Amino acid sequence: MKKIDVKVRMMAGCEELFPAKAHHDDAAYDLRSRCDMELAVGKSTLVPTGMFLELPVGFEAQVRPRSGLALKHNLSLTNSPGTIDAGYRGEVGVIMFNPGPEPFPVHRGDRIAQMVIAELPAVELVPAEELSETGRGAGGFGSTGRQ
Repeated sequence: MKKIDVKVRMMAGCEELFPAKAHHDDAAYDLRSRCDMELAVGKSTLVPTGMFLELPVGFEAQVRPRSGLALKHNLSLTNSPGTIDAGYRGEVGVIMFNPGPEPFPVHRGDRIAQMVIAELPAVELVPAEELSETGRGAGGFGSTGRQ
């Protein structure tokens, strides 16, 4: 497996929030909140991380929910997975959603999401008049029934 360097800059005073993997063989890096805040019930809230990335062209960062927050507190990410493009240089923020029943406190340093760095294949969309036939065809959106 080839190693890819991704430059990460932390906001001044946020160095201890540098993304890290909990275990060496984890797929994702934990992202942490840079401030104390409260997630209101029924609202999406942008939680800042203090992190800025420089991804190589041909790569993206995917921001995903943490399973523990989903299971224990029913928290999710509104745009999951969120995509960070190679050209973006702003602060990485996590759009968290709290469906309730009560506000959820987020503290500085809390692990709020996970980030996977993924290589993108070179793809070209080509106009076509017809597509090949498959066994599935146009079936989707639950067309196979509940198993």
